[in-house]
Amino acid sequence: MQVSVETKSALERQMTITIPADRIDKDVVKQVQQTARTVRIDGFRPGKVPVKVVQKRYGAGIRQDVVGEILQQSFYEAIQQEKLVPAGGPNIQVTTDEAGKDVEFVATFEVYPVIELADFSKVELAKEVATIKKADIEEMVETLRKQQTQWSEVKRAAKDGDKVVLDFEGFIGDEAFEGGKGEGVDLILGSKSMIPGFEDAVIGQKIGKAFEIAVTFPEDYQSDNLKGKDVVFKATVTTISEPTLPELNQEFFLKFGMDSADVKSFEADVEKNMAREMTQALKGKLKDQVFNKLVELNAIEVPTALVDGEIDTLRKQAVQQYGGQGASLDFNMLPKEMFADQAKRRVSVGLLVQEVIKVAEINAEDDLVRSTIEEMAQTYQDPKEVVDHYYANEDMLNQVKSLVIEDQVIEHLLTSAKVSETEVSYEEAIKPAAQPQAEETADQE
Repeated sequence: MQVSVETKSALERQMTITIPADRIDKDVVKQVQQTARTVRIDGFRPGKVPVKVVQKRYGAGIRQDVVGEILQQSFYEAIQQEKLVPAGGPNIQVTTDEAGKDVEFVATFEVYPVIELADFSKVELAKEVATIKKADIEEMVETLRKQQTQWSEVKRAAKDGDKVVLDFEGFIGDEAFEGGKGEGVDLILGSKSMIPGFEDAVIGQKIGKAFEIAVTFPEDYQSDNLKGKDVVFKATVTTISEPTLPELNQEFFLKFGMDSADVKSFEADVEKNMAREMTQALKGKLKDQVFNKLVELNAIEVPTALVDGEIDTLRKQAVQQYGGQGASLDFNMLPKEMFADQAKRRVSVGLLVQEVIKVAEINAEDDLVRSTIEEMAQTYQDPKEVVDHYYANEDMLNQVKSLVIEDQVIEHLLTSAKVSETEVSYEEAIKPAAQPQAEETADQE
């Protein structure tokens, strides 16, 4: 077998492979003989069909199958011989394929980039830190109470905090505008879910009495034909309900899966959950910072095959997220361009992280894997059962190992970087970080 390799670009390789005719012919003869022993042809006893008859009738198809198998074998033999690692399957074109002659084919494929990691010691990172204050806990408890609000209908005029049901229609001048009509619309006054001025005009209104709401749409409103427009809504309140917040008792505590004895112990349980959420949020934001800097420092070319695969993964996730698990939507309907930048970044991060793992010789340490699983299990009723379940399921265990390795990569990079701490509030701590803009990602191409 003869092999020659041509570099077409930084990652693309074109490999020309020549397979000697005798290798093909030997396998064809062998397959023809095997077929003669098993094939059934009228006029011949089973196992007694002459080889010449089989060759004449089935020879072309047998040769095609043999060539296909040997092409695959030869390609993998060639990449091992040339010490190449393809990033995705090859595009194979047969250039010579005639009986009795050497078979030649060309395989075009991409390889993984050679990565030399840049010095991470010059990187400056701002690590957010936060503490949970009593006011944060009290606000969270109040939020939980509001989630369990009971509504009771009243006959008085509407006031701030009430829930009203409205019928309305919007007009610009004397003309009703599209999308401005609503019937049986629930609205909590003070929620600021409507355009400015709308809810204020409902306060003080009584059931069944028609009234008008004069407002101006904001200049940044999503509908171009309504931006900055003065409109009048003709409205009627059909029902008014006032809120009643639940008492802080064991019945209420159990609704949130907490078997707390009293308000003090409930607040302690709430604080634990808040701390867990805050820790994960801060950890996630720091991880994003580290990975953003890693990509920024190491501008690498990424294989198209890997990016295309990641795009398909993102498209499938989008269909599941917005259409549900049983959705009949075809993910191919979503344009690839929507996910191209995100896919490229994810592939870049993945390749760079793998290089860090290799250079730093990072492994998923058993004690870290166990402590991670035990921490995750604390949110369940029977933590030991959850831990045992993870260790009995290889796929779930491997997912945790991947998380542990990722955490170790972050820790490894942080030991090199210049890290300063920034104190933030609990609310700021749990707020997601802004994602990198698409143009920033494009600049790295």
